[in-house]
Amino acid sequence: MSSKIQNTPNRAAFDVRSAQDLRTQFQKDPKEGLKAAAQQFETLFLQMVMKSMRDAVPQDGMLDSDSSRMYTGLLDQQLAQNMASSGKGIGFAKLIEQQLGRHLSGTPEAAAEQLNAPANAAAEANTLPLTASDSRHLQYRQVLSQMPTSAAYAIKNEGAATAAATTSEPPANAGDFVNRVWPHAVEASRSTGIPPQFLVAHAALETGWGKSEIRRADGNASHNLFGIKAGRSWQGETVEARTTEYVNGQATQSVERFRAYDSYEASFKDYANLLRNNPRFGAVIGSQNGTDFAQRLQQAGYATDPMYADKLSRIINGPTLRQALIG
Repeated sequence: MSSKIQNTPNRAAFDVRSAQDLRTQFQKDPKEGLKAAAQQFETLFLQMVMKSMRDAVPQDGMLDSDSSRMYTGLLDQQLAQNMASSGKGIGFAKLIEQQLGRHLSGTPEAAAEQLNAPANAAAEANTLPLTASDSRHLQYRQVLSQMPTSAAYAIKNEGAATAAATTSEPPANAGDFVNRVWPHAVEASRSTGIPPQFLVAHAALETGWGKSEIRRADGNASHNLFGIKAGRSWQGETVEARTTEYVNGQATQSVERFRAYDSYEASFKDYANLLRNNPRFGAVIGSQNGTDFAQRLQQAGYATDPMYADKLSRIINGPTLRQALIG
């Protein structure tokens, strides 16, 4: 059997063996491994382009659903792979292969060592003892690598991003707020499958990055980061606060009872329990796309504000959260 990776149109794009095969190929033949890696990069880029194109088209037909969107995503992934591996893509793979191929020299073992040097250095660095701050910084860097750049977001949402930029400045306390709640967001992420930055963004929306947190009668913090109200089943402490609700699209002011907690940790735990245990939020659990997460929360009735999903999506994909994560 040939040692080349079977990265062809005949192979499913979501084949879980592809990553391991790529590592094996780099060890056996770095040049072929580089070619396959370059094709995978172009595949990813093409898939992002196709997703952006579909997002620009209204999806409110009779056959539109989470399931149809999932299968459409798989189809786009396969089409992107077919285009990249057949040479009918946009040429990124060839350019990447030519650029990185200049570093390949000598024996296959030497070439593989050259290509893997950055990864080896990173692996060695990860063996060093990490402080809590170092560990959090590594988590931030991983999150940032998965977030859209502010420039890309601005292009996709040019009108909204421009309006937001001209009407308000990024809050100076955003970084402090993220550092304060991040460990609890990570824990809640593990139990809900929702990326921690989405949860931080939701808390930022509800509290104005911590500046508008609901306060107790004595002025102390209620630690209610998500605006969760105290219904009849709630047995814990409560606090009353004025809030804005929308009835038939019209904003009205009212005084409501909200849950109160002893800590931010307790707030995140209760929020995660609400999402996991209430059937209304079944579609929210496991969301991996920020815009989908925001829209599913609104569709589940989390808030009455008709612009709630848009506001949350802007925070998740916007530059303020990214800058706060950088620190």
